[in-house]
Amino acid sequence: QVQLVESGGGLVQAGGSLRLSCVASGSIFYIDAMGWYRQAPGKQRESVAGITSGGSTNYVDSVKGRFTISRDNAKNMVYLQMNSLKPEDTAVYYCKARLKPRATLKLSDYWGQGTQVTVSS
Repeated sequence: QVQLVESGGGLVQAGGSLRLSCVASGSIFYIDAMGWYRQAPGKQRESVAGITSGGSTNYVDSVKGRFTISRDNAKNMVYLQMNSLKPEDTAVYYCKARLKPRATLKLSDYWGQGTQVTVSS
């Protein structure tokens, strides 16, 4: 059974920083792209940042220069360093991994349960 678990969310003042972590566990054969998404109340889930297995990254325009995504392939982990946080960054942040479980070897998307990030003004 493959599972993604996020951690690191919390309450922070505007201008502050948080670091989100996500670990993929279980019987995993291969992890391709990983990424972070967020969903604010009343809004659709949006992609925040992504990183390929080779380390190429992409970001939504609103976080460029403030957020940094990275990964540790040996630990099956992905991180999101968030600096200069703004109240509009408040959302539930979700980790996603596109991976092949050993049981099926089928490339599929897996999601974490989400972690709340609240930025106060």
